[in-house]
Amino acid sequence: MPEPVRVTGGKHAGPAERPYDLVLTDVRAVTPAGVIHGGVAVRDGVLLRFLSAEERPRAARTVDGGGRYLLPGLIDSHVHFRTPGLTYKEDWEHGSRAAAAGGVTTVIDMPNTLPPLLDPADAARKAAMVQGRSLVDYRFHLGVAGDDPSPLLDATPREATSVKVFLAGHHTAPTVVRDPASLTRIFGYARESGLRVVLHAEDDGVFELLDSWTGAPGRYLDYERVRPRSGAIVAVAKVLELVRRHGTAVHVLHVSTAEEADLLAAAAHAGLPVTFEVTPHHLSFTAADSARIGARARLSPAIRHERDQRRLWEAVLAGQAATIGSDHAPHTREEKLRPVADAPPGLPGVQEMLPAVFTGMRRHAPWQSPGTHLELIARLLAANPADLFGIDGRKGRLLPGRDADFVLFDADTPWMVTGAAMHSKCGWSAYEGWTMAGQVRLTVRRGQIIYDADAPGTFGPPDGRWLDAARPATPAHPTRGAVR
Repeated sequence: MPEPVRVTGGKHAGPAERPYDLVLTDVRAVTPAGVIHGGVAVRDGVLLRFLSAEERPRAARTVDGGGRYLLPGLIDSHVHFRTPGLTYKEDWEHGSRAAAAGGVTTVIDMPNTLPPLLDPADAARKAAMVQGRSLVDYRFHLGVAGDDPSPLLDATPREATSVKVFLAGHHTAPTVVRDPASLTRIFGYARESGLRVVLHAEDDGVFELLDSWTGAPGRYLDYERVRPRSGAIVAVAKVLELVRRHGTAVHVLHVSTAEEADLLAAAAHAGLPVTFEVTPHHLSFTAADSARIGARARLSPAIRHERDQRRLWEAVLAGQAATIGSDHAPHTREEKLRPVADAPPGLPGVQEMLPAVFTGMRRHAPWQSPGTHLELIARLLAANPADLFGIDGRKGRLLPGRDADFVLFDADTPWMVTGAAMHSKCGWSAYEGWTMAGQVRLTVRRGQIIYDADAPGTFGPPDGRWLDAARPATPAHPTRGAVR
């Protein structure tokens, strides 16, 4: 068992010696300059400075990190917290607790709710629903309806810096863009408004054609075969053609196949403004697991084969993938027990993400040190999403002047996942029974401790904020080879 994190109160000082609000000592801080042994000092929600290993300044609260790693607070840019309209299976109270317990201090929520978030003017109303209910800070992806994408022209960075486009439908995807002319308009409007297009890139026409021939899947053994890789490959090829034509920045979500990873890595190498995400689920499970455990590992896109998983890990370890997102998409047990055709795809994951990814890295690249793995995690799960979505001015890196968002991570102590330890409202995890290689011990959001593993069941105040953002930088679009 790990030693408990020691938290002590500080002595009060006079005005000339105002103590820090929070000090963490004896940590291995994962910074942009590398892993540094020492401490951090926080005042007014901001990281003021790094401390040497010997410094013990006065503070209202001091945490002895016990030599553990200190990462920047993670940014999960792909969550479905189901508000409004679907709160029977998840809500911000439970979802943000799961996030905090997983080391996540900022989330970007998806728009496919009831009703969906399609108008920038509705972002403030959604933020008002969340206010006072979230432990973590938050942003929203805007949605779009194919028959009228014109609201995108009114979007400013305050409301959104990204628009989610579904190219294939499923149980909780109410707005699917099937018409090529509509998709072309969306890419043009997004470029004009400076929005990054984030995509569920599977081709609905491919799936409809196959279903008309073979019928919808009736067994989980058949699920990957009738929701095949061809749907994703066709969609990504179409997306890359639109990127060439318009120069619109795109971020392809939950890449599941080796071919997608190859196409997207090649496009980025060629200078197109293209990035992509992988999920812990596609890195952790294979189609054999879906056949074995059924609905618990049913996703859209489907979980693929071992060769795909190896290629996705290669993309992560080589820096080709830009982000890892949990695609936290809870459903109730009752929904998952429906017949195969009716059981919705998706599973919880925001709490499991960090330990699942770290555990996978230890298995797939055991020759690298834990510190090397955590430096990569800090890029994929903090710095890169902050850059892509315009919140890098205050989030994503351990640097003086940034928000004091931290994760104290024990890289040395294994633990077993149980449903009882999960904080999502759905109350289950696809990873139940897994032994993880590391665990979150403490999560700090803007200088406040919002999760402490040594105080189970207690959390900090639900005063997460709707963050402002800047228009994110977009790589220069090469003109050579562009389609006119």
